[in-house]
Amino acid sequence: MNKKAFIFDLDGVIVDTAKYHFLAWQKLAQELNIEFTTEHNEELKGVSRVRSLDIILELGKIDASHEEKTKWLIQKNEVYLSYLVDMDEREILPGVMPILEFLKENNQLIALGSASKNARPILEKTKIIHYFDAIVDGNDVSNAKPDPEVFLRAAQLLNTSNKNAIVFEDSVAGIQAANVAQMISIGIGKNEILHEAKFIFKDFTTMDFDFIEALIKK
Repeated sequence: MNKKAFIFDLDGVIVDTAKYHFLAWQKLAQELNIEFTTEHNEELKGVSRVRSLDIILELGKIDASHEEKTKWLIQKNEVYLSYLVDMDEREILPGVMPILEFLKENNQLIALGSASKNARPILEKTKIIHYFDAIVDGNDVSNAKPDPEVFLRAAQLLNTSNKNAIVFEDSVAGIQAANVAQMISIGIGKNEILHEAKFIFKDFTTMDFDFIEALIKK
């Protein structure tokens, strides 16, 4: 069987930590008297925490110093981490485990390509870190999606070509990054948001092994 590289984003794809980011950003926004809704949150998906803060400050038309921004970023991350204290494998999204197990059983390469700086502890808490042959997170790259650096680095660590890689993403920026890298982009979420993806699934429960097998054989 062919060997392909399957690269997974983390938040909103493997685990449901996206909601905790939203709650942490919302708490900060409220303290700054900025209205921050789930619709606004779509703009934050897949982008760095520095850019996320800038987007929120733009919503409130707030000019801030570097020191203020640094303080708020630390504050937001502390709130976010407080939500992760009791995290376990129950946070893994439906349908993810059968896909990871199928890929492992078929000797496929698996990597993580995430903007999260907390990716490794999250994978450890959910007891799935051993599935990954390579992990690239926010600590390893300097350019945020839609720059493809995180996925290019993952392919490099797996010693595979870009055209041999398949990316699972739930954000527009992530899909764009995969497309720029000339990798097969698979959107996990809504058609209307992720329409630039080559394939789109509502979640992993709607993806079958035949689909994965067809990707491997390509």
